[in-house]
This record gives sequence, C-alpha cells and structure tokens, in this order.
Amino acid sequence: MLPSSNDAWPTDEDLRAAYARFAARIPGYVQPTAYTLARRGPDGLTVGHLNGPGGEHKLPAAVLALVCGYVNETGVFRLSRDQVAEAVELLAPAEAAIHWEHPNLWSWRGLLTAVEPGSSFLAYYVAPGRG
Repeated sequence: MLPSSNDAWPTDEDLRAAYARFAARIPGYVQPTAYTLARRGPDGLTVGHLNGPGGEHKLPAAVLALVCGYVNETGVFRLSRDQVAEAVELLAPAEAAIHWEHPNLWSWRGLLTAVEPGSSFLAYYVAPGRG
C-alpha cells in the first residue's frame, strides 16, 4: 500500500532503528547469513521468500528467531502452523511501517493457505560462520 499524502516514507535510519529494537528483544540474537521458511506437504516442498547471504530483509529473520526460540544455530527447524501464524502476526506491524507489502509477509502468508493434511513447516537458518 502506498502512503497517503499525510504519511511520510520511513528513512533507512528509521528502518534500522526498528530492526534494532525488535532484535534487541531476543537474547543473544545474531543476524543469520541466510534463512527461509518452507512448507513440506504430500506433493513436495513449497519455499517462502528466500533471503540469502547479503540479503536486505533482516527483520523477518529476527521474527523467525523470536518465534522459534533459536538463535545462532545453523539447521532446519520444524514449526507448527500456529508458530508460522504467530510469525506472520508479528510481521504485520512491520509491513505497515514500511508502507509496502513485505516480501516475507506475503510469502509466509501464502504458506499458511491451502495447507494439506500432514503438512509441516520448516525454517532453514544459517548462522554466521556456521554454514
């Protein structure tokens, strides 16, 4: 959604400050080098937005760490549908703050739709220096 004439675009500094405030809520959090969220169903793997090394979307990685309860660990982590829904809810205010649909939010929201019986969610997380 584009801002109205009464809204101001956030600056890069605003976004960096918002990220720092959010990440500070997670004891010991270190930004991963890469991460993604995926749904594994009967017909294979559906991958949400992939953020590779040098990627710009830092806030969603912090959201995953907060929801999943892991930090500084490289691996694949199984999540429940409720945990993924919680991550989407935590991202919604960030989406509003940047006046644009966040790529992680629309892809993660998409993973929550049409969930086949027996599906599971997986978070792939690569910690710095441990990939």
